[in-house]
Amino acid sequence: MHILILGGTTEARRLAEHLADEAPPGLRVTNSLAGRVAAPRLPPGEVRVGGFGGAEGLAAWLRTHAVDALIDATHPFAGTMSFHAARAAAVAHVPLLALRRPGWVPVPGDDWREADSLEQAAALLPALGERVFLTTGRMGLGAFAALDRQWFLVRSVDAPGAPHPPRMEVLLDRGPFTLDGERELLRRHRVDVLVTKDSGGAATAPKLTAAREAGVPVVVVRRPPVPEGVPVVAGPAAAARWITDRLGPA
Repeated sequence: MHILILGGTTEARRLAEHLADEAPPGLRVTNSLAGRVAAPRLPPGEVRVGGFGGAEGLAAWLRTHAVDALIDATHPFAGTMSFHAARAAAVAHVPLLALRRPGWVPVPGDDWREADSLEQAAALLPALGERVFLTTGRMGLGAFAALDRQWFLVRSVDAPGAPHPPRMEVLLDRGPFTLDGERELLRRHRVDVLVTKDSGGAATAPKLTAAREAGVPVVVVRRPPVPEGVPVVAGPAAAARWITDRLGPA
């Protein structure tokens, strides 16, 4: 029995750990990482790094390696990969499950502005502030490249490349982040607006609390939808149960 996990997230790694500890004998788990992070935290089990060559390439890989189930545990904003997974699973006749951490929900005191894209988020900034804490990762900074009045503090795991905002300081760091640390970061850099993707999860959520306490508005980029018809679970334990229920013991 062979499971392919499209990973790179905390949830994917925890699922792989759960399967390594609790799965029936004979279960083979392959973890696929996109290779965009220079030094990823590797999960247990077999690991492959790199793309598949689109939906057709993934479908061929599923067939060639006799995959019995596909778990899409990619980042909530890896929309292209999720649609490739849905098409490949349909073509190869392999069951597919999406593992997605729940999105964030505003609470009283939050000042959130929602956007459907990084470009929409950039268009909101001139009316909100001039010192921007940008936590959307190193990809897509070109959406903010035309904003020459704003100063950006860009936090990412790896250094970003061009294009990017002309006035920018880069902070290389990886979560989880603490509330005290986020409070100090906002204070030290005099941040007056935060931009984030709705990635969900606890590792990077303290910035939202710090922004609420400081009265800093937050621009939240909505996550893309999971492909229609793909079942979704919110945690690794539920994904492991789906594997057991769907495939039975080895």
